[in-house]
Amino acid sequence: MNVKQVVINLITKVDKGAYSNIILNETFRELSLSSKEKAFITELFYGVLRNIKFLDHMIEKNTKEIKKEWIRNLLRLSIYQIDFMNSDNKGVVWEATELSKKKYGVPVSKFINGTLRNYLRSKSELIEELKSNKKYDVLYSIPIWFCELLKKQYGENYEAAIKSYKKIPYLSLRVNKLKYSEEEFENYLKENNIEIIKKIGAVYYVNSGTPINSEEFKSGKIIAQDASSYLAAINLKAEPKNLVLDICAAPGGKTAVLAEDMNNIGELIALDIHQHKVKLIENNMEKLGIKIVKPVVMDAKNVNKQGRKFDKILVDVPCSGYGVIRKKPEILYTKNRGNIEELSKLQLEILYAAADILKENGVLIYSTCTITNEENTENIEKFLKERKEFSVEKLNIPENVAGDYDKLGGFSINYKEEIMDGFYIIKLKKKG
Repeated sequence: MNVKQVVINLITKVDKGAYSNIILNETFRELSLSSKEKAFITELFYGVLRNIKFLDHMIEKNTKEIKKEWIRNLLRLSIYQIDFMNSDNKGVVWEATELSKKKYGVPVSKFINGTLRNYLRSKSELIEELKSNKKYDVLYSIPIWFCELLKKQYGENYEAAIKSYKKIPYLSLRVNKLKYSEEEFENYLKENNIEIIKKIGAVYYVNSGTPINSEEFKSGKIIAQDASSYLAAINLKAEPKNLVLDICAAPGGKTAVLAEDMNNIGELIALDIHQHKVKLIENNMEKLGIKIVKPVVMDAKNVNKQGRKFDKILVDVPCSGYGVIRKKPEILYTKNRGNIEELSKLQLEILYAAADILKENGVLIYSTCTITNEENTENIEKFLKERKEFSVEKLNIPENVAGDYDKLGGFSINYKEEIMDGFYIIKLKKKG
């Protein structure tokens, strides 16, 4: 199958509501592709998703009407190649023309050829027009409401924030110290000529996707995990023999960090509301060699009704997910302003329930993989006004992690951090 046809199929599925990371992984499992083909498909697929508003704008400026979604998607990926990849523009036009000729015949291929040739002539003028009119929502492909949200949060730095969240992410991998060592992993990287882009604790950002297909990954010596979620887990400082609760735990990356800190000694309850996600936690713990985790199906809002109290609790709540836009660019188009308001209420409800079952002198981490103040600082302000027995504890954030502390002492990994996911972390202690 033509690799561009593969990308067109993927984009069509996302347009119908599929999750980009899931369908991409499924496609790679189903098709026999070389590593070079996988890399090209990944760049083209995510590139189109990151820039879809810009691409559609350019298509509209160069066509009257497109009735077939396949044709729109072919134009999207062709214009992306022309503007964002180091491509031979004539080759891009020729390939798109030939692909459309095989699919729909000569008349459609002439339409594709003419549209792309027109775009090559007009693109500089169209892009300059967007820049001069400060149409950042189109230029950087973000909804207007999200553009306004960033402007409200970051002021004059909002354009820098927009650009930061459109960057292409690196693969991040954590060493599972129950099975492997950092020294062994670094030797593996050297042997395979893989460069370390950034290192946070046991998490490595690398310039190659090769480790995902390695025996080290398959055997659970390394796990795909971002350093942001890793920091949320290690700041809880779980210890051997603790009774620890991980709320909304699936797929289990943070759970694994907690278990490792506990030296696989103690009891760690991992909750999720969905049975299939609890099964995923079970499978991941078995792969990683972790014995102390008990996955449980439970609605986090009702966690205070289960009768036990915990030494430490990780409350990583469901959120809008705007911290992971680099990895899941379709989030910008599948969620809206109203989702944030609904989620912030749910997050507080879960936090109150968790607070009820934390032991005196116990520690709780509240975290989200988003950047909005409503889900982060404002939620914690409301909580601390209600629950006077809680105080904010100091976090341990490495110097090579960029972001800002808020007025409460929580840390936001934001647009200043060019490698890691956006994340919010705050540490709370219950008075004795």
